Amino acid sequence: MKKAEIEEKCTELVTPIIEAGGYLLWDVEYVKEAGENYLRVYADKDGGIGIDDCVSISRQLEVLLDEKDFIKDEYILEVSSPGLTRTLKKDKEFERSIGRLVDIKLYKALDGQKEFEAVLDAFDEKYLTVKENDKVIQIERENISIVKLAFVE
Repeated sequence: MKKAEIEEKCTELVTPIIEAGGYLLWDVEYVKEAGENYLRVYADKDGGIGIDDCVSISRQLEVLLDEKDFIKDEYILEVSSPGLTRTLKKDKEFERSIGRLVDIKLYKALDGQKEFEAVLDAFDEKYLTVKENDKVIQIERENISIVKLAFVE
């Protein structure tokens, strides 16, 4: 089974658990790191998610994963917060982050700049629009290496 299929099936399994607990599903990823497979579920809620929340989601999801048994390789299940400087990948994540300060890294420079810290103003399938001070900047999504929420004290 392909990585994307595993992530999609896991998303389908965890979504009812997330919704029933009043959480917000941020992301599901299946990755190989240092020879180990990891199934990671990132969840959040208003006020932040705690260790007890992660344990609850993990225990419920483990039961379903064992029951469905569609991941043939050994893996480690991790349930955690996406963190303060979470990566934005999907449209729903961009939507939730409108008006927030983001750090953007580009593959190739735009007006001599490869990194921006700006307020996310809008997005569509082709562009992110950000405001840096009073300057509006439109960035092609295909030129974006990574977008993360910026750390704000």
